[in-house]
Amino acid sequence: MNDGSSTFTKVYQFYITLDYIEPAIWRRVQVPANYTFWDLHVAIQDAMGWDDCHLHQFEIKNPVTGFKEHIGIPNDGFDLMAQPLAGWEADLQEYFVDANLAGQYEYDFGDGWVHKVVLEKIVEVQSDKKYPICLDGERACPPEDCGGFPGYERIVEIIKNPHDEEFDETIAWLGDEYDPEVFASDIHFTDPKKRLEELFEED
Repeated sequence: MNDGSSTFTKVYQFYITLDYIEPAIWRRVQVPANYTFWDLHVAIQDAMGWDDCHLHQFEIKNPVTGFKEHIGIPNDGFDLMAQPLAGWEADLQEYFVDANLAGQYEYDFGDGWVHKVVLEKIVEVQSDKKYPICLDGERACPPEDCGGFPGYERIVEIIKNPHDEEFDETIAWLGDEYDPEVFASDIHFTDPKKRLEELFEED
């Protein structure tokens, strides 16, 4: 497990895209190369704009065995055969190697938000930057608990039409500031160690 105390000289640059939505909702982030999958999970949540109130898992090929593995939060309620590896015990450097540049990140198994996670390149640390960092992105994250891709499409349709019978109710739920076309670039990245401590406190 990466305790966050070790220094790093390399940075992973990921391009993260939310599946099934056009125009694409995407983010380009840079994270320390010594991050774990849990750390990357927190960075994706912050960069995308999710609230981290549902389960998640990564699906990625193990470069040693060649088999796909699931990495996330182990849960005693799951079938033992389906238990994911603990994200805080799996290092990015063990999976994102030259021949293994892409994986999948799923958030909220009910709504089923699937993200493609592509390692674009590995770069040197820049002393004037604090990592993780979001370099760029487009469009706002879908609202939590909106019913997945079909529900999101319906919301976008409703808020474009003030005459829709569900317009007032939807705006009241979303708030006046929600605009699916606007990418909020002022992203605050939270401490993954503190987020992990909060997770165990909930248990």
